[in-house]
Amino acid sequence: MPDKYHIKTTPVPPRLQRVGKFGIVDWREDCARCHNCVKKACVYDRYRQETEYIKNLDEVNTLFFECMGCFSCVQNCTKGLLCLTINSEYERLGNHYWTPEIIQTTWTQAETASVPVSGAGYRGKFSGAGFDSMWTDMSEIVRPTRDGIHGREYISTYVDIGKNLSFLSFEDKKKKYKTPPQFFIPLPLIIDMSLKEFSFPNLEHIIIETAHITDLISIIDSIKWPDCLESSQKNNIEKYLPNIAFYLNPDAPEIPAEMLNKTRLVEIPDSEEVLIQFQEIKNKFSNLIVSVRVELDKNCLKRVQELTDAGVEVIHAVADYNGDEKREEKPRFIKDMIRDIHISLIKSGKRDEVTLIAGGGIALAEHMAKAIICGADIVSTHLPLMLALECRLCSNCKANSICPAELDNVEFNYGVGRMRNLIAAWHLQLIEVMGAMGMREVRRLRGDVGRAMFYEDLEEEIFGSVFGTRKRA
Repeated sequence: MPDKYHIKTTPVPPRLQRVGKFGIVDWREDCARCHNCVKKACVYDRYRQETEYIKNLDEVNTLFFECMGCFSCVQNCTKGLLCLTINSEYERLGNHYWTPEIIQTTWTQAETASVPVSGAGYRGKFSGAGFDSMWTDMSEIVRPTRDGIHGREYISTYVDIGKNLSFLSFEDKKKKYKTPPQFFIPLPLIIDMSLKEFSFPNLEHIIIETAHITDLISIIDSIKWPDCLESSQKNNIEKYLPNIAFYLNPDAPEIPAEMLNKTRLVEIPDSEEVLIQFQEIKNKFSNLIVSVRVELDKNCLKRVQELTDAGVEVIHAVADYNGDEKREEKPRFIKDMIRDIHISLIKSGKRDEVTLIAGGGIALAEHMAKAIICGADIVSTHLPLMLALECRLCSNCKANSICPAELDNVEFNYGVGRMRNLIAAWHLQLIEVMGAMGMREVRRLRGDVGRAMFYEDLEEEIFGSVFGTRKRA
């Protein structure tokens, strides 16, 4: 049995005061000074911590919001002087998709490298938009041998990148065709390029180091190369090249051939001449795998099929950062589009001939598992790694602006530690989900929609005959 993929982690505490969700308003005027005050009985010891915090308060607007929201003190105060309040700064985090809950969960995982546990079961909405309308089947969670990270069976999260032959052909007891190049990564996750909407700050040197120590792949825009590296990385560049996939930007100088020979994957943008460019690269570098970056829009399904028929080995289909279809007034979500692409490739008999990478809207570890169930081989993401550095996902993120998370002054080891911890937490959660589904290998999870339930399908089955349907034709 191979060694388990394991990321060594250590806690990395935050640099800044946490933006907590809850705080307690204390109306002390009518306090009876009870000897058994409910504050002393706080199971999380928050009141003593608040007293210590106030003693060293630097700014008036950085109040103490570390309450866990258990309501014990609010309910048990004999004078009714305490009430729970929501931090207004917390409510301003993120947007409608990247909610404050997602951001706070990501911060915690980046700090502790542990699986987030609510302590009282799922307390959110039963259903919602996007990935929240999809549930994974946990019917095997009672099997002790496959109980995730605590089980006795090895659960593999390794995935292949590259083309598989549809069939084998032999001549004189030898393979007639050369096996296409392939390589594997230990987690179905690729770190994507920074988004134009959040192009500040430049974190490529931290991301490259993170990709190296976790043995993942980081896509780097060639227009930023090699200025994105630190001096120590430039002096030892060969160590990092296997974990870098260059995005060959047409506006950037060519990457030297000796560097491309030491990488495993490159990416090119989709265009009218993409097949010519694809073939030119394959002729020069026969062992290099080439990915074509395609935007998830209304023409994506047809375009993916055309590229696959033409022999493209990896397709990176990218939605916007909220997971929505691009350039549409009523966009579809990435899970539905990936599912359509996967089914289309199966019908054409080409599914195993292409690696499908899905990007956009991957905000949590569960989204990684759900995207794979819908048909993706691998997912790509970038924003969670920014969130790991205490980013608040401001809508006006741009150069020369004041960053509340001080991302323009991130210490290297702190950044690498937080990103490493987040990836380790995602890996543990993927194992937990697979163990609960009775899956021993993530490759087998691809397209297995029988392992999930979809709100739209359930609604159609139960209420469609009574109230009609609102599913798309």
